[in-house]
Amino acid sequence: MDDRLLPWHSAYWQHWLQYMQQKRLPQALLISGKAGLGKRHLALHCAAALLCGKPDPAGHACGQCRDCRLFAAGTHPDLLSVTQQQDKTGISVDQIRRLIAQANLKPQFEGYRIIIVEPADALTANAANAFLKYLEEPTERTLVLLLTATPGKLPATLISRCQKLSLVLPDPRIACAWLKTQQPELDDPTVKKAVHLAQGAPLQALEYAVNGVLAIYDRCFQDWLQLANQRTHAVLVAEQWQKWPDQPILSWLAAWLIDLLKCCYQANPQQLSNPCLYKSLVDLSRRPLNRQKLYTLYDLVLESIGREHSPINKQLMLEVLLLQWMQLNSFSRKTHA
Repeated sequence: MDDRLLPWHSAYWQHWLQYMQQKRLPQALLISGKAGLGKRHLALHCAAALLCGKPDPAGHACGQCRDCRLFAAGTHPDLLSVTQQQDKTGISVDQIRRLIAQANLKPQFEGYRIIIVEPADALTANAANAFLKYLEEPTERTLVLLLTATPGKLPATLISRCQKLSLVLPDPRIACAWLKTQQPELDDPTVKKAVHLAQGAPLQALEYAVNGVLAIYDRCFQDWLQLANQRTHAVLVAEQWQKWPDQPILSWLAAWLIDLLKCCYQANPQQLSNPCLYKSLVDLSRRPLNRQKLYTLYDLVLESIGREHSPINKQLMLEVLLLQWMQLNSFSRKTHA
């Protein structure tokens, strides 16, 4: 992926151009939106345009001037950023204090200084308070870009200091067309499947297509069907699924269950989160499944998602969920027999 403006960012770019053309850039801009929409990509594109010494007629960075070369090399002195360190649980107050110390100096060049904080929701309470004090009295010619997928986790006082730019999901046709340009070897059904699996977020869909997540997803769904048919055991499946800790398997489970419930009420494929699974889910829905127990299991999966990042035995949690799924189907098969 290159540094050109992403197709679904056009409206946001026009909004940014208005800021620049009217010379009313905010002191702080909160860019929010679910993961996979390219918040950082948009922030860097806007930052490059603002720092560029000779932007093109459309306002984009020229890519050739001194500022653009420094920006491309990651050495522009007036671009500062702070992010969560790998071995830490959040952005610390010490990180913010070091950032503020740099920000209190004048920009080295004649234009703006830009500060990017990502993810902004990773700011600890002390870090957020320190940053709030800076935003109350920001330095001249400085723009702060806060990026987050969960703005609700930010203190209201911090949000109140920012103008907001909320990214929404693009039209699925735009997402599919873009993914096809990035991975032309993918056939149309696979492209649509990746976009659906990523819940419409194009960059997430690209990651799924490139990193083999689609194959893992298919394997997990087949395991789920095998459990429903009593052809494997929950303990074995949980052990296998535990080998993929980075995959949102619990979210997949929740989506399969809610789609199955929709099929129980004769939903059409377009009403499902996973339309590519329609035939298999319809076959399951024709069983005499206890719908109340399906809802109970769905609620339990949602509760498990909420506990996913707590220090619990995740394999045991999966075993409990999958055993209930097996038992639910075992009962329905006996009833049907």
